[in-house]
Amino acid sequence: MEREPKKIREGYLVKKGSMFNTWKPMWVVLLDDGIEFYKKKIDNSPKGMIPLKGSSINSPCQDFGKRMFVFKLTTAKQQDHFFQAAYLEERDAWVRDIKKAIQCIEGGQRFARKSTRKSIRLPETINLSALYLSMKDSNKGIKELKLEKDKKVFNHCFTGSCVIDWLVSNNAIRNRKEGLMLASSLLNEGYLQPAGDTSKNAAEGLTDTPFLDLSDAYYYFGHRRKNWKVRKFVLREDPAYLHYYDPAGGEDPLGAIYLRGCVVTAVEDIPDAKKHDVDTNLFEIITANEVHYFLQAATPVERTEWIKAIQVVCRTGK
Repeated sequence: MEREPKKIREGYLVKKGSMFNTWKPMWVVLLDDGIEFYKKKIDNSPKGMIPLKGSSINSPCQDFGKRMFVFKLTTAKQQDHFFQAAYLEERDAWVRDIKKAIQCIEGGQRFARKSTRKSIRLPETINLSALYLSMKDSNKGIKELKLEKDKKVFNHCFTGSCVIDWLVSNNAIRNRKEGLMLASSLLNEGYLQPAGDTSKNAAEGLTDTPFLDLSDAYYYFGHRRKNWKVRKFVLREDPAYLHYYDPAGGEDPLGAIYLRGCVVTAVEDIPDAKKHDVDTNLFEIITANEVHYFLQAATPVERTEWIKAIQVVCRTGK
């Protein structure tokens, strides 16, 4: 009896048309023997199917200029298929699973995930923004140093081991494994940035963890405004919060913006926004304690709808 293909991963990706140079969002399903893509998530019949046997994958793919986070899948018949993810971590997760599925087919093995860091839960009281400020404290925070590796000098940096040591000594975590997970969250949210090939390779998904607890992996403090991320937002009235989540899944929010007494307005210009291709449909939330958040909507209409909805919660929420 023929077995059913195993579903490995699914989600929306932007796919380049095979006949025309058009890019359209598709619901993509990775099976252990191929990739199916649908026009919508609710559709029963796929628009197409790409077999994985004999295929190869290329990432990052830079064939399309300003299009970021693209990867290319080439079939055994030398047909190229191009997919674009919304952000770096999403692209790397797809590429990692597709590579493994291809390897399993070649080796005659079944696709099986190893146990991961997800089994380790961080304390719910962790506030990444507050933790970042503590880490940057000139007296009690992590010391920024001038480091050298492979004849390259890195200013205002620190090692991965120093980050974990600091988290342990400040009782932010219970063990070094949990520290890796917390440091990876700081890295993914832009509070930390990799410096040098060792840490950059890890951040790009070339190792088991995006953050390395090593003395030769260098990092520096990030700049929040320049590090744009795709997030799922949920607006709540009671209490008045805008929670944001990892769009790839997860029940626990990555953070929250308290809206009571806040100001929200459309903005037309943010420094470095155009550099990161986020120069349209922007709006700003300024909280009662003067914290500024910049967000980008998909369309002008969507931006207006978000602003109106947030304004209502600002006035009426608890």
